[in-house]
Amino acid sequence: MHKKPAHCPRGRRYTAKMRIGSRLAELAISDIRAMSLACQAVGGINLGQGVCDLPTPPLVAQGATLAIAENKAIYAPPAGLEALRAAVAQKIARSYGQNYDPASEVVITSGATGGFAAAVLALCEPGDEVILFEPYYGYHLNTLLALGVKPVLVPLSPPDWQITGEALVRAITSRTRGIVVCTPSNPAGKVMSQADLALLASFCDAHDLIAFTDEIYEHIVFDGKRHLPLQQLPQMRDRCVTLTGLSKTFSITGWRIGYLTTTAEAASRIAIAHDLLYVCATTPLQLGSLAGMIETPRPYYDELSAMYQRKRDILCSALEDAGLRPYWPAGAYYVLADVRKLGCATSRQAAMKLLDEVGIAAISGTSFYQDPVGETMLRFCFAKPDDVLNDAAARLRRLA
Repeated sequence: MHKKPAHCPRGRRYTAKMRIGSRLAELAISDIRAMSLACQAVGGINLGQGVCDLPTPPLVAQGATLAIAENKAIYAPPAGLEALRAAVAQKIARSYGQNYDPASEVVITSGATGGFAAAVLALCEPGDEVILFEPYYGYHLNTLLALGVKPVLVPLSPPDWQITGEALVRAITSRTRGIVVCTPSNPAGKVMSQADLALLASFCDAHDLIAFTDEIYEHIVFDGKRHLPLQQLPQMRDRCVTLTGLSKTFSITGWRIGYLTTTAEAASRIAIAHDLLYVCATTPLQLGSLAGMIETPRPYYDELSAMYQRKRDILCSALEDAGLRPYWPAGAYYVLADVRKLGCATSRQAAMKLLDEVGIAAISGTSFYQDPVGETMLRFCFAKPDDVLNDAAARLRRLA
């Protein structure tokens, strides 16, 4: 607060003016949340925010309900409940053949985004640079900015979003500390191939970089593709902070339960940073997530991918019929589409036109791009019940 003047004229009331810090000057409420509010105001269909309006598996919900009923509501340890960390380690070993010590190399976090914030706080210094592929997930960009770390963008182009060694080398400076790898990616739906991962591993090894790998959509891949973790490559286990969680897998985006794996030294520092930022992930919801991880059968994950592939096909086919060119994703549950047909000067105008004309909310491409190409795109989310998605598809076809 500003200090009250020593001599304030009698009869005049002094009003203090709160001083606002500059650290977040470049940030604003995300366009995703703003469009969700606009959609709610007109009773539209929200294909903007990835809220995942699908039911939570009963055993997950029941696990949390039972924990609350049994008054298991105290703080969890900074690194998370021991049983949940053990379940995470077992899942990774079973799925990917990687062994992590649950006592020292696994941290339960407040969502994957909370894990990312804690990891950057623990492992980077203000003024460091971190490479970020464009189109990017906005929380990755904003977290780096908020913590004083400079994002250096490497643009990828549709439809295949190809990574090249030349583009990576151009992004390197003496201050480069790490790289963010999101696979399957939000918003493009790119699933990193073995060749992509080999290129990234060689690059990180050559330049001594940390890889912050966001794999929250690991179980949502299409067309026979497989998710491949970067940490599997021999030289990358000790360079990776692998971030994922259960929000998308179990449709519990509001629970904010994530986890990460990394080296014991890095994990101990990240747990301290996470404790500072969030104290702990919510205890009853950790227990509900534990029930899901232990009891969910393998076919559930295969059915999850098949379900989302079907939903992808519904939405992308409708976009094509409407003359809005979708870049069909290979994973996750979003699609970027070229919407120049709408005849708008900016993507924000295109988003509002779509909401006004057919009652569908999408997110402006500039939420994921600094490059001007973002003005030609909108992002749509297809994590919706079939009746809602089919209604949205019918509305989109009115644009044809």
